[in-house]
Amino acid sequence: MTAATHSTLFPQVPDSADAVLEGLDPEQREVATALHGPVCVLAGAGTGKTRAITHRIAYGVRAGILHPSSVLAVTFTTRAAGEMRGRLRQLGAAGVQARTFHSAALRQLQYFWPKAIGGSMPRLVDRKIQLVADAAAACRIRLDRGELRDVTAEIEWSKVTQTVPADYAPAAAKAGRESPRDPAEIAQLYAAYEDVKRERSVIDFEDVLLLTVAVLQDRHDIAEQIRAQYQHFVVDEYQDVSPLQQRLLELWLGERDSLCVVGDASQTIYSFTGATPDHLLDFRTRHPGATVVKLVRDYRSTPQVVHLANGLLSQARGRAADHRLELVSQRAAGPEPVYAEYTDEPAEAEGAARRIRELVDSGVPASEIAVLFRTNAQSETYEQALADAAVPYQLRGAERFFDRPEVRKAGIALRGAARFGGNDSLLDDVVDLPSQVRAVLSGEGWTTQPPAGSGAVRERWESLAALVNLAQDFAAARPAATLADLVAELDERANAQHAPTVQGVTLASLHSAKGLEWDVVFLVGVAEGMMPITYAKTDEQIEEERRLLYVGVTRAREHLHVSWALSRSPGGRPNRRPSRFLDGLRPGSTATAGRTAAGGAGGIERGIPGSRESAPKRAQRVPARCRVCGRTLTDPGEMKLMRCDACPSDMNEGLYERLREWRADQARSSGQPAFCVFTDRTLMAIAESAPDDERELARIPGVGMRKLTRYGADVLAICAGQSLAESTDQD
Repeated sequence: MTAATHSTLFPQVPDSADAVLEGLDPEQREVATALHGPVCVLAGAGTGKTRAITHRIAYGVRAGILHPSSVLAVTFTTRAAGEMRGRLRQLGAAGVQARTFHSAALRQLQYFWPKAIGGSMPRLVDRKIQLVADAAAACRIRLDRGELRDVTAEIEWSKVTQTVPADYAPAAAKAGRESPRDPAEIAQLYAAYEDVKRERSVIDFEDVLLLTVAVLQDRHDIAEQIRAQYQHFVVDEYQDVSPLQQRLLELWLGERDSLCVVGDASQTIYSFTGATPDHLLDFRTRHPGATVVKLVRDYRSTPQVVHLANGLLSQARGRAADHRLELVSQRAAGPEPVYAEYTDEPAEAEGAARRIRELVDSGVPASEIAVLFRTNAQSETYEQALADAAVPYQLRGAERFFDRPEVRKAGIALRGAARFGGNDSLLDDVVDLPSQVRAVLSGEGWTTQPPAGSGAVRERWESLAALVNLAQDFAAARPAATLADLVAELDERANAQHAPTVQGVTLASLHSAKGLEWDVVFLVGVAEGMMPITYAKTDEQIEEERRLLYVGVTRAREHLHVSWALSRSPGGRPNRRPSRFLDGLRPGSTATAGRTAAGGAGGIERGIPGSRESAPKRAQRVPARCRVCGRTLTDPGEMKLMRCDACPSDMNEGLYERLREWRADQARSSGQPAFCVFTDRTLMAIAESAPDDERELARIPGVGMRKLTRYGADVLAICAGQSLAESTDQD
């Protein structure tokens, strides 16, 4: 559930730009009206960040300052992007692109592939597991199911941090990662995985970003074409960007600063995937003239829930803790959080199910209740307990609503009724829209009363019931709406993946609960060894576990239940204790010694006047001229060579061939296409200029700082006529 659920489902479109700003608090209004220059929004949990940035885009569009097609809003999940598109549509800003990083990059790569690379683009695989298994078989390494998953995660981390197979071991050690196998084996598997992909002409999701970055770096004409299209960028959940995503964002931006980022360092919970809050925390350093707006008014949770959330972070350590936001609840007082201790995990699950049954019987919708746990393996116990208590539930992360077979069949039936309803005897005696929908869906298995028990039959009924409820809300908001109007609304929602509410208690891991909220939240298994998880060893890992619990707490609007078990199974030794994170917060416990982090108040920090002059300056662009005849160059290929194609070349053919051989070796070892190392034009430019030092090499177009750092020593050694072995010996 999201905040939008508690507002009108089908609000009227604001009639003017000023009307878009109505209902925003002072800080949200500042975000919405700060349309020029870099803007950084530090937004605590429940403070209305999505509301602020969607109203910002809509206000800019409605005021004529932003053209819808020139705006690219980027977030991290398809669901979040769909919700953003839905909100923008309701605000009268249809046409704005709201996508995930991967979705936006994939569209660009598909469009420019024939021009940049030629031929047809390789097939995109959506799952790596089988390819990793095949790579392991090629290496004669046996991996069980868990190891396959762990190795796949290491490959994904390597790619988003731009780490090639040969560099995996030192990079993993530097990052403090515990490799699931010997780092040398992981590197071997990673290289073999890239070989398997290349042999089968397929790419994975990380390749989409890597290849898009490579194209934008090497083809300035394509980069400029994209920059001409998108001139204003908004990035949500900015604390979760990886180094690769940050590089892509920089290439999209070019020399401009029309950028708004939104995030909260205290909700950084995906560092294991390569995400880092450093880009968010360093934003003011990179953009001294930025406007920084802090949102701390919490509209989601009661003061009691907010007090616990603030308390969790009060003992936090590290850089993210230094920038934490002190939330201030805007809601009326509610009940205190409930803490419960059980003898074992089955008893804990039965206790939660019993309390949930009572809540549902008292009138709390099952869809407004969630059970959140640390690992997916904990789910089964709660599924069984809820089924035994006859409580409907849904698993977060299961099949998307509009992809469910019963929903697709229902959509076909409704579309047919909208077209040919006059010939359908089911609709003879019904006049209003909800009755029409109930009549049509009764033929698909919907009944006025839900089926007994749980399982697939109950899940199908819940899906159809969600469509019936949506039709009722739609008709209440638009009394004159027809069945055809509802079908069009469903199509819009399917495209945006904006699913209606399904009646059932949500079971979800803490990671998958990010971005969601419920009236009642049960945080279960909050014991040492599970929270923090056993394998969290370093201070940084422990602090991320604390932030994960903070995310769980801030999902609750009103009722929060926190529980733990003293043993895993009935009759087991009661050797567990409540999580250290609850020390000093739950009744009867004492606080853990440690410093208290200073909380950040809300407000607005203006950019320093004239600070552009004090910011690190980017190199000024000057016309590129042919070094032979002096003519101004405009063709990207000629600009890379710094001469006209017609002018004579003084290229050292032997040097060029040695560079090509070296590039082929690098491509094989890194598992990348050769052009991702250096393009042919760049190699020609190097062979023509034969640079003597890093400064000369860096002047060659196509040799950026990243490539200079990675390949500079090798290239200079080759240019000096040395073998790479000699160069290494001299170093």
